Amino acid sequence: MTPSAVMTESSLHIPVMLDEVITALMPAAGKVFIDATFGNGGYSRALLESADCQVAAIDRDPDAILRGQPMVQSYHSRFSLLEGPFSQIAQLCAGAGIDQADGIVFDLGVCSTQLDQAERGFSFRSDGPLDMRMSRQGRDASDIVNELDEAELADIIWRFGEERASRRIAKAIVRARLDARIERTGQLADIIRSVMPRPKPGQADSATRTFQALRIYINGELDELETALADCEKLLAPDGVLAIVSFHSLEDRIVKNFLNLKSGNIPAPSRHRPEIAPPAPAIYRLSPRKPILPSENEIAVNARSRSAKLRVARRLGLADLQERSA
Repeated sequence: MTPSAVMTESSLHIPVMLDEVITALMPAAGKVFIDATFGNGGYSRALLESADCQVAAIDRDPDAILRGQPMVQSYHSRFSLLEGPFSQIAQLCAGAGIDQADGIVFDLGVCSTQLDQAERGFSFRSDGPLDMRMSRQGRDASDIVNELDEAELADIIWRFGEERASRRIAKAIVRARLDARIERTGQLADIIRSVMPRPKPGQADSATRTFQALRIYINGELDELETALADCEKLLAPDGVLAIVSFHSLEDRIVKNFLNLKSGNIPAPSRHRPEIAPPAPAIYRLSPRKPILPSENEIAVNARSRSAKLRVARRLGLADLQERSA
């Protein structure tokens, strides 16, 4: 069975670049893998079906943990499902008796199932409560848009959504909430659209960047990613593979900079500016050096993959160290 033929429990979510991810991870009998973003289990299931390996999957969404229970029953001791944020990947895996892994995969996109559930409040495509919490805990999006001041809102929309009209949108939100509390996704989307030009054919909805910004801020997604990347160093065995699929520039920039730094692939310092400290020894080798992009065929089948980038790095092993010291 090829990886692309593996189906998830739900047809609502198609794993992006599944074949490329499985090829990079090289599943084999006896190996241990971590699926850091379980979602609907596409990568986990493909790994388990590709070889007699072990997989530990992580998700902080209690709904995803519930959806994954049939897989736990089906694969028995070969598969474990751990509830928590992937920033706690080291602790969660230690609690499951895993101290090293041969491969770790991240899909940094929002699960399509979450987007399609109006009650989760991630999307403006269907009206629902303005929530956006992946773990269903803490402050939700309605708290943020109704309680933060205009400058704070503008900063969030700019920093996490890269929205040039952030100040205009923040001003409109503050003005609208004077009349009534903003509690629905439809309300917020209409407020944003009211102060934005109508998008041209083929362009994203005017509310897209603001919704992205609020989701990233509420869930601390960028901080979570930076913490998880650092912890992967502790978990990956020599020659282990790290595969990360990102969907927008903020995530990909963090991944790219981290892997470049940890692989020694950083620009030489200016000759006019002395180096303060020698670079740390490389622990990864990029494979390949540039990101892998989805094929035209995949984009035609799954529009969600259009903006995806897959970056793959292999942790240096004994042979690399011997080669370096020779």
